[in-house]
Amino acid sequence: MRTITLTLACGLALACPTLAQYVPAPTAEVHPAPKPLVQLAILLDTSGSMDGLIEQAKVQLWSIVNEFATARRDGERPELQVALYEYGKSTISASEGYLRMILPLTTDLDAVSEQLFALQTDGGEEYCGRVVKAATEGLAWSDVPADVRIMVIAGNEPFTQGDVDFRESIPAAVRKGIVINTIHCGDEQTGIATGWKDGATLGEGTYSVIDQNQAVAHIAAPQDEEIARLGIELNTTYIAFGAAGMQGFARQQRQDANAMAAAPAAEVQRAVSKASSLYNNASWDLVDAVNLKHVKLEEIKSEDLPEELRAMTPEERARHIAAMAAKRQDLQAKIQQLDAQRQAFVAAKRKEMGEDNTLGAALLVPMRSQAESKGFVFEKK
Repeated sequence: MRTITLTLACGLALACPTLAQYVPAPTAEVHPAPKPLVQLAILLDTSGSMDGLIEQAKVQLWSIVNEFATARRDGERPELQVALYEYGKSTISASEGYLRMILPLTTDLDAVSEQLFALQTDGGEEYCGRVVKAATEGLAWSDVPADVRIMVIAGNEPFTQGDVDFRESIPAAVRKGIVINTIHCGDEQTGIATGWKDGATLGEGTYSVIDQNQAVAHIAAPQDEEIARLGIELNTTYIAFGAAGMQGFARQQRQDANAMAAAPAAEVQRAVSKASSLYNNASWDLVDAVNLKHVKLEEIKSEDLPEELRAMTPEERARHIAAMAAKRQDLQAKIQQLDAQRQAFVAAKRKEMGEDNTLGAALLVPMRSQAESKGFVFEKK
């Protein structure tokens, strides 16, 4: 929200004409508007039959991120925040509705990936109305009308289960400006009969159906190997600092390994994500923290710096960070250039393939349309 503060130099200026000519006119202090914001809460059924859904989420997280990496509003790229909930797991107590918040809304995309790869399924009761209520009330949703607020809930049991009626919890979410998209893991008519389409209609969103057991197809492109290699090389430009430094750096490497093990598509899409402005590690990386003005280099204690920087003078530290930033920018530019070539290759091949009936497709199409309704423009892919 843009804030304008009026400062009067003299309270008598308007009341006293003889003084008014000597008093400066009221000045307006204009604070820059915050970046456009996209908030996405993903609510996943983790009951025993949903292993395929979780696998699709692991593989396709980075393609979802990359969709918004191409978005702009008024020429500016957005900040992306993602939250995760799971519901329908018997190992979570009945008093908590068999659901839990895994992550609040966060820009730490490696943390999102880490939690997705840690998910395990187990039989339970799937209370859709209750998890929607929990996410509506439990997350720090923006109150700026122009921001995008989307909740996606995926599962396969009747939408009507549980002690919270979705006909009450979904309108409460809509009043906060949240759009609800529902994804039924099964056939279309069953989803309609069990309330999934009604949930989307009430939520002013989109109803989709997917085959949660369909493998995510990957179109191998000539650029894939080099994109993946450059994605790993990007890690050499990160400078871990502070209490969270080594933990963040280790998480980054683990998520590279997780993506590599999950599928070729995930490895390539993750590398592309790391080359985008949405991949922000200012909480533990000194290059991001300094460039985004989250910290002042001269104010960081020596013991919070990595060993190789402690012996440097302040000027040498600044030059080293600038050099790492320049190297990162160069690597990211190379990845983006290769990805543009890859996208052209993939687009031509995709026409030959059948329909994509997976979670990623069901998420991306409505989310893109809903963001466009808020003034976002997407680059062609």
